[in-house]
Amino acid sequence: MKIDLRKGDCREVLKTIPDNTVDLTFTSPPYCIGKAYDTHSTIEGFREINEPVIREVFNKTKPGGSVCWQVGHFVRKGEIVPLDFVVFDIVKSLVPDAKLRNRIIWEFGHGANCRNRLSGRHETILWFTKGDNYYFDLDSIRVPQKYPGKKYYKGRKKGQYSCNPLGKNPGDVWQMPNVKAGHVEKTGHPCQFPVGLPQRLIRALCPPEGVVLDPFMGAGSAGAAAVLERRSFIGVELESEYFDIAQWRLKQALDGDLKHRDPDIPIFDPRKAGAVAKPPQYSDGGKPGESEGDKI
Repeated sequence: MKIDLRKGDCREVLKTIPDNTVDLTFTSPPYCIGKAYDTHSTIEGFREINEPVIREVFNKTKPGGSVCWQVGHFVRKGEIVPLDFVVFDIVKSLVPDAKLRNRIIWEFGHGANCRNRLSGRHETILWFTKGDNYYFDLDSIRVPQKYPGKKYYKGRKKGQYSCNPLGKNPGDVWQMPNVKAGHVEKTGHPCQFPVGLPQRLIRALCPPEGVVLDPFMGAGSAGAAAVLERRSFIGVELESEYFDIAQWRLKQALDGDLKHRDPDIPIFDPRKAGAVAKPPQYSDGGKPGESEGDKI
């Protein structure tokens, strides 16, 4: 496992990385929504940033490798522009052999409250592969079955389990808390995604001993996830403050001291919150909708 952190403009740094050497890219580019690190505030600016980076990332990706681009929404005069639509258009126009395998919805449950539209509670990850013969380890990310003991009740498989004993496919809607104040992973970065988001994808899309790339490294969440999963990592960051945070977090991950939230923990467990509803009690001992004549 090798860690290679580089400070600079990813559009230039990527040119120094050999082609066809990266197994998985997981990144979240600036959304051009007015954050301190944004150099643009328009859709045109978003395209200007992403187009050359996307071209170079696919050049660096091995045949059969994966590219995951995580984005949210751009709001212009009260109108929503889904940035994943823009990314899809860029990728398909620049990389003929790129195939979109999933549009993963990251649902985080909490955030800013809106008055003139429904509050945004999700962002999107576009998973592309470079070609059709790609690496995918579904068994490494299976989650518990809803009905783990369910069996076939007839036919030649009667009595056998009807579900995969390793668990079920996690689907394309993932619930994980976003990193806000009070989150165990919170740093000084204003738009930090949880380690569990790239961690699940690294398990499934990057082979053991493989290489993970993040050209917009930020606080180093993808790098920390790569270390936890024993993969090599290349990270690029322009801002000195965030580069220092990423270095610190990757050192923590290497030392086994990184505080992080496991991706398989449910976003909310009502049993632990003491919110399990109790059956209503009726003074006459009856049940809801039961008349006196229905009692036995």
